[in-house]
Amino acid sequence: MSQSSWLAAGVVPGIERQPLKKLETSEQALMQLLQRWRAEAVKAGRTIARIVIAFEAGRDGFWLARWLGSQGIEAYVIHPTSVAISREHKRAKTDRLDTAMLLRVLLGWLRGERGHCSMVAVPTIDEEDAKRPSRERESLVGERTRIINRMKSALVRLGIRGFKPELRRAPQRLQELRTPGGHPIPPNTLDEFRRDLARLALIREQIEEIERARLERIEQAPPTGPHAMVRLLASSVGVGVETADMLVQEILSRNLRDRRAVARYAGLTGSPDESGAKRREKGLAKSGNARVRRGLIQLAWRFLLFQKDSALAQWYRARTEGPTGRRKTTIIVALARKLLIALWRLVTVGEIPQGVTLRSVAA
Repeated sequence: MSQSSWLAAGVVPGIERQPLKKLETSEQALMQLLQRWRAEAVKAGRTIARIVIAFEAGRDGFWLARWLGSQGIEAYVIHPTSVAISREHKRAKTDRLDTAMLLRVLLGWLRGERGHCSMVAVPTIDEEDAKRPSRERESLVGERTRIINRMKSALVRLGIRGFKPELRRAPQRLQELRTPGGHPIPPNTLDEFRRDLARLALIREQIEEIERARLERIEQAPPTGPHAMVRLLASSVGVGVETADMLVQEILSRNLRDRRAVARYAGLTGSPDESGAKRREKGLAKSGNARVRRGLIQLAWRFLLFQKDSALAQWYRARTEGPTGRRKTTIIVALARKLLIALWRLVTVGEIPQGVTLRSVAA
């Protein structure tokens, strides 16, 4: 699937050839093609009781899978990195070859051979929409940081230090800044700073608007479902509403099988390299959700400050303190993995982590 065209391949009962057709980027064109292939199978004396379609997860997301499902067609989304490819240094790669490869792995997966590929869970449109505030806020915070760093770098080139663009009174103080030689900021640079500060003010308002809207939704939400998970997580000292909402929408509200699947989805599992007598660990797999992984490592550091008497904090200190203690940056990842599993158990079965302090009123 691309922006300009789609390439569809199929296995049609009663037809020896494997048809391959290039389509316009339209769900209606795809449906017409499927109906034509079904008519060919019926003409060959076959009855079609099931139509299965699969495509790689990409820029288009999941809208097509949801639409096909509403039309009574069984649709799957293949995880791109789960498909094994040739490890030759140079290999041919075309849309036709990729389509044939996806067709082979889909047929193997349908036969029950799960090692051929992995399928992505198709979320509902409401589940996708619930992730947007947290992701938008993350994007705005990153943009705010970039603007602040750029302004500080430009000021340092003029010999000016100590100015804080993130303060609300920064526009008033900007005019008073002077270089070490007593000169004001050059006019073009000053105009640039004013535009940057205006952009920072807008970003600040948008972040506050997102946070207000989130709190309103959580307060008005029913006592069950994802919002109840957010309230429960935010009742733990050291866990804010933003972190709780991100964890719930990105991972904790998903129907994951067990604790191993939870840690694997966050990319917090190891990547061992074992062959014969060789045994080594290559570090984190980092194959899961990067937002969850970053947020959990940050939460793990906060957890050590606000939950010092918890069993997890004591476990961390026992392995890092003393002359034989291990590196803190290594053990913090293990703590983040344990913390994620503990929070998953908290919101799914109500098991409060040992020694964790809860607020009397949920945030």
